[in-house]
Amino acid sequence: MSAERGEGGGKEFERVLEALREQLADGTYGLHATLPAQRELAGEFGVSRDTVQRVLGELKSEGWVESRQGSGTRVIKLPIHAAVRPKTEPAPVRVSLGPFVARAFDRPDVRLDVFTLTSESLDAHIRLQAERIRAGEIEPAGITVRMLLPSEGLELPYPRPRTAPDGPGGEDSAQRLRERLQLRFRDITERHTASLVAALRDLRTEGLVPSVDVEVRHVPLVPTFKLYLRPEAEALHGPYEVVERTILLDDGTEVAALDVLGLGSVLTRHVYDEGDAGSAGSLFVQSMQAWFDSCWKLLADPVRPANVHRE
Repeated sequence: MSAERGEGGGKEFERVLEALREQLADGTYGLHATLPAQRELAGEFGVSRDTVQRVLGELKSEGWVESRQGSGTRVIKLPIHAAVRPKTEPAPVRVSLGPFVARAFDRPDVRLDVFTLTSESLDAHIRLQAERIRAGEIEPAGITVRMLLPSEGLELPYPRPRTAPDGPGGEDSAQRLRERLQLRFRDITERHTASLVAALRDLRTEGLVPSVDVEVRHVPLVPTFKLYLRPEAEALHGPYEVVERTILLDDGTEVAALDVLGLGSVLTRHVYDEGDAGSAGSLFVQSMQAWFDSCWKLLADPVRPANVHRE
């Protein structure tokens, strides 16, 4: 989860951060690999070296890279992705969100159900598919997206300060830091949710997709996992790992915090088999779809007009 402010109101920072995260996930930079020099990265992405420094600082705080004077920035940890498979199958290939979303958008009728802590990762991939539509690569007739997020008033166990500051008033100071971290988290969620909804809405406004139905609801649940569903097709499921990292607030304050990193989730892919409704993949997809539908219908907050867009 990132709310760093860089050039252009943070857009360039987020663009480069997301790109480098994806490159770590897809194997562009392997374990112990050295990233290009800051000047090269700045040229590659068309941003300033200051933005690159901020991005590398964020990746370092998330635990993916380390920087040493004179040695550059080295990859020290990679996202682990695995595919569910029988023991007789070969080693799994990487499973990530990008190809999953692309498969959904390759269908004439796009359908996605999502339960997640924030919409940050999904926002980037939805925008990528919107550009594919504008380029004429794909022509879906309809898009339906339902997304469940934690209730806005719910106090989450993360992110939060790792320890209370020493001295008098330490507990009060820790509470104030926790409130700031929670506000930062909600700002991330609101910005990326609005961005995602706008990206899909614009496709209908521009006449590129005849039918668009996007709805966001909130549930009083703390996500311990992320879930992406293509109804009656496949599911991606991954737990959130709690980590210790430094979070940089807008005013430059560094907070030693407990947080979760979506990129670090071990994503497993489960495929619905139309020919075998009793297979492990089919049962998993069916059970998680039933769980999602029950939360959507029975637990979700009443829908606000701003959260719905149908045309």
